[in-house]
Amino acid sequence: MIKATNVTKTFGDFPAVKNLSCEIPKGCIYGMIGANGAGKSTFLRLVTGVYKADEGQITLDGEAVYENPAAKRRMAFVPDELYFLATASMNRMADLYEAIYPDFDRAKYRELTELFRLNPKVSVGTFSKGMRRQASTILALSCNPEYIFFDETFDGLDPVVRNVVKNLITEHVMERGTTAIITSHSLRELEDTCDQLALLYQGGIVFESDVQNLKTSLFKVQVAFLEPFGREKFEGLNLLDYSQRGSVASFIVRGDRTETKNILAAKAPALLDILPLSLEEVFIHEMQTLGYAFDNFQEVE
Repeated sequence: MIKATNVTKTFGDFPAVKNLSCEIPKGCIYGMIGANGAGKSTFLRLVTGVYKADEGQITLDGEAVYENPAAKRRMAFVPDELYFLATASMNRMADLYEAIYPDFDRAKYRELTELFRLNPKVSVGTFSKGMRRQASTILALSCNPEYIFFDETFDGLDPVVRNVVKNLITEHVMERGTTAIITSHSLRELEDTCDQLALLYQGGIVFESDVQNLKTSLFKVQVAFLEPFGREKFEGLNLLDYSQRGSVASFIVRGDRTETKNILAAKAPALLDILPLSLEEVFIHEMQTLGYAFDNFQEVE
């Protein structure tokens, strides 16, 4: 388990992470979304021991990570700003990783290199941005880490490769019980991959939830009746964003979908549709409930 308790990291007068607390269980894919400057990259550098927290503590299975080589050998990190040894090929980088990570799998490395159709013998410096990100992902997965972290991992990848990377991360987590943290500024990038999602804003987590519960606890209803009616007809349901045009009402419900459907069907409507919400719509309503204006969260798409 990764546990962060009241973690703060400041650069000059800028608090990149401020009083951040969270618990990330083993074997899950944890997504962090937020605009540029929200604190995502800083948090990952704190978790991996690149930075030391000014206040608070981050532990990996109860152990501090900073200046702890044994803990760091259990994790792999693909940062937003990639780094490779000067003029190094992927094979040379694989030699380096193998010297550091005891579980580095050469067979897996070769398999993934062939899957992405990268030449492991040429300098990584000749690769495009997307190819360099693929190379970093291959090396990280080949380490067979217990914890793996991706900062804006889908940046620069075309849609086909993006789906391949998502599938590889998911398979790795399921097969090995690995814990993964993925950051992005786009909800759509994480919607079909993560088990849990957290929204960062100004260095702190302002919203955190299990994705499945998040997507099933809110849904949209469109209902019509032949007789005149108003909002009071739906007393007992937890309604959000109610609107009505003539005989048709539209609203968001927080609650159990089957129970809500049965309650509404018993009222003998002329029309009844219960529709799922996108993850973005769910986040908007949840943030409004917490008193935040979602418009303030720039680049969170």
